[in-house]
Amino acid sequence: MTELSVTPAPRSSKSMNPPRRPGFGRVGMKCSVRANHFVVQLAYENSDFHHYDVSITPEVTAKNFSREILNKLVKDHKAFLGGRIPAYDGNKSIYTAGPLPFTTKEFIVEMQREKRGSSEMEIAKFQVAIKLAAKVGLYNLQEYLRGRTSEAPQDAIQVLDIVMRAAKPLNDYAVIGRSFFSVKLGTGPLADGVEYWRGYYQSIRPTQMGLSLNIGVPWHIFSVYGSARPFYESMMVHYFVQEYLKLRDLNRPLTDANRVKVKRALKGLTVELTHLSYKKRSKVTGVSSEPANQLMFSYENVKLSVSQYFKNKYGIQLQYPSLPCIQTGPASRPNYVPMEVCKIAHGQKYAKKLNERQVTALLKATCQRPELREESIKKMVKDNGYTENQMTKEFGMNISEMCTTIDARVLPPPMLKYHDSGRERQVAPSVGQWNMIDKKMINGASVDRWTCLSFSNMDPDVVHHFCAGLVAMCASKGMTFTQKPCIPIRGGHPSQIQKALVQVWTEAQQKLQLLIIILPDASGSYGTIKRICETELGIISQCCQPRQAAKINNQYMENVALKINVKAGGRNTVLIDAVQRNIPLLTDRPTIIFGADVTHPPPGEDSSASIAAVVASMDWPEVTKYKGLVSAQAHREEIIQDLYKVVDDPVKGKVHSGMIRELLISFLRNTKQKPQRIIFFRDGVSEGQFSQVLLQELNAIWQACTSLEEGYLPRVTFVVVQKRHHTRLFPVDNRMTDRSTVVDTNICHPSEFDFYLCSHAGIQGTSRPSHYHVLYDENNFTADLLQLLANSLCYTFARCTRSVSIVPPAYYAHLLAFRARYYVEGLTMSDSGSTSGGKDLTAEKQALSQALPKIKDSVKDVMFYC
Repeated sequence: MTELSVTPAPRSSKSMNPPRRPGFGRVGMKCSVRANHFVVQLAYENSDFHHYDVSITPEVTAKNFSREILNKLVKDHKAFLGGRIPAYDGNKSIYTAGPLPFTTKEFIVEMQREKRGSSEMEIAKFQVAIKLAAKVGLYNLQEYLRGRTSEAPQDAIQVLDIVMRAAKPLNDYAVIGRSFFSVKLGTGPLADGVEYWRGYYQSIRPTQMGLSLNIGVPWHIFSVYGSARPFYESMMVHYFVQEYLKLRDLNRPLTDANRVKVKRALKGLTVELTHLSYKKRSKVTGVSSEPANQLMFSYENVKLSVSQYFKNKYGIQLQYPSLPCIQTGPASRPNYVPMEVCKIAHGQKYAKKLNERQVTALLKATCQRPELREESIKKMVKDNGYTENQMTKEFGMNISEMCTTIDARVLPPPMLKYHDSGRERQVAPSVGQWNMIDKKMINGASVDRWTCLSFSNMDPDVVHHFCAGLVAMCASKGMTFTQKPCIPIRGGHPSQIQKALVQVWTEAQQKLQLLIIILPDASGSYGTIKRICETELGIISQCCQPRQAAKINNQYMENVALKINVKAGGRNTVLIDAVQRNIPLLTDRPTIIFGADVTHPPPGEDSSASIAAVVASMDWPEVTKYKGLVSAQAHREEIIQDLYKVVDDPVKGKVHSGMIRELLISFLRNTKQKPQRIIFFRDGVSEGQFSQVLLQELNAIWQACTSLEEGYLPRVTFVVVQKRHHTRLFPVDNRMTDRSTVVDTNICHPSEFDFYLCSHAGIQGTSRPSHYHVLYDENNFTADLLQLLANSLCYTFARCTRSVSIVPPAYYAHLLAFRARYYVEGLTMSDSGSTSGGKDLTAEKQALSQALPKIKDSVKDVMFYC
């Protein structure tokens, strides 16, 4: 590599702190918006909270019962507590607004409860020991809010969060993190034994205006569904099985396949046993292989079936003796109970992947217009009665009931360039969306060898008609596309996907540039098709839904054409300012833009690998073509492990590799220049992981650079992009929030460089702004320059003619990581659906981290993941 005249910036651990805000943005039309942040005022700004350790003997594992014990203690021993009302975290800590009259003390609390194995009540005594652990000062919190210190006082913020949680009667709620769900807030069926509960999220946030209570819809693994979360319906297990498997007759034995499905669905659930005279709950550990009338065991030296035992012991004649039994207890000493005496306990979250029908039902139930969502949030704050609450009063907290009104700006949209041969050569999107009418792709790709394979029940004539229309659309938008397929269009059976794909590939003499695939009518084959095409055969494919293809709709074919063009190596549009070298800190010198994300296993998988994806721009100054790489890593590992690594090779010695290094080399090959500046957009990182991600991943970037050439240190800007936050912006005039709306005041960080950008046009419901937080910046971006860059990039997303919600490199990394998940899907599935055990789990994690098939070279150099 040739030398560069780039002066490396000094690197030290001291410079790893997030940069301070370089000022506020000024570009754009000023406007006002409201945010779901509610100002919190503290009466005791310079006092101390007190933290006490709590232990309960005998040990209590149920959090709700622990709370009942502490509530009883406060009620019975109020005088000994000096009149204080402690906030209990449900675990091993309580907090008070001032000191208790003692540093350590033990109390006896008497609780009434049912005897084990009986319906009779008993008085149980618990010893509760309270011991002073620490003082939590509020002075540091005030200094942080004023921007005088950079170290966030997490202990004080945590206390306030616990106080807010303790202010709720939690027995009425299912609490998941900082989110609260209840049937009282609304519920509805989702089919297959699943229902949704409405809920809300609350969190104390340090902001420029001081402390705020951020309250709104929860963001978690099901957050795309809005303000609700799936739960199991509380119902008898045999009815759940009937609904889950869509069975008409429960008197027929289950097939082995259905039994395994039921086992996966029920394992880990808590059930209530209804045949006893007292309350008893058990956890499901499995499902028997035999039905209840054939599952035999010895009882008092007599061999009985489970159904016979229940008739003799409890006088219960089973209605459905052909169903298998629920297994409780360990495999070494299993207990078997008929399904029809087991009821799924109330309030258990559904942690598995929802099917398409369930997702549709949940989206329909939770989608709200902005004004309705804002009103529901304000009503929630009022109904919760924070200001009049005894707990918040005790800690001197006053919470406003009004959403915060803040200044915002609407940034100007960028000008987009299309090919000069079209009637419309450039466009200025005014409402975050545009179309391809009278426009041609800036760089149309060439496709000479293509064909189509249909796995649907579509009429062959309709398939040919669709393909002819799609080819014509691609050509009309600027691609060079051979009209006739290189081999005849044909159909394939959904049960023989691999065979059909290999036949097409072989007949095309392994020289197929594009394979158009009509998906099967039943869902579930997309991942298999992509895995075979991209990791086994090396085929670029474009999948089409049969219901869309059958319509021969021009708008649909236009969108598909955009995807085909970039998959074939073309570009759809570019920023005019990029072409004219008019984007500061991007087009003045060779700059590479990275996007990175990590996707974790779906709900219910507790051992399979996480997938890291990194993409990087391969063209400059246009920055629209992105090459991507993927890597598997340990289960739930958020730090990207394969950014840079050194491997000892017995022949070559030390071999430098890693995704950053490979992408830097690819950039050099494509542009004939080494990047002198790196802009790194990192998706999927929570605030608690900022420092760890920055320290390890930034160091990997530096090492990858210096491994290419000693002293090669391009200046780096590292930005975290967050969609999984809870801030929502509402317009003051009850319309959708204008696209390109940016906020960097009031609700943002007290001193660090961050902003909220609503770059996309909301299709339905409330638009969620993306949160950009700069963790490292050697390029000295101003607020305006970074905000304008992020907004402009959002108009260059290849798959559609509308601005998107996050910068495309982060979006592409997310798509790529999700795509690679299909490559390993099925490798981790077992009869149980989960894994446990220390050493075995560790070994499995290590094996899975190497199980990701390699993407073929003919595929990975283009944007195949679009």
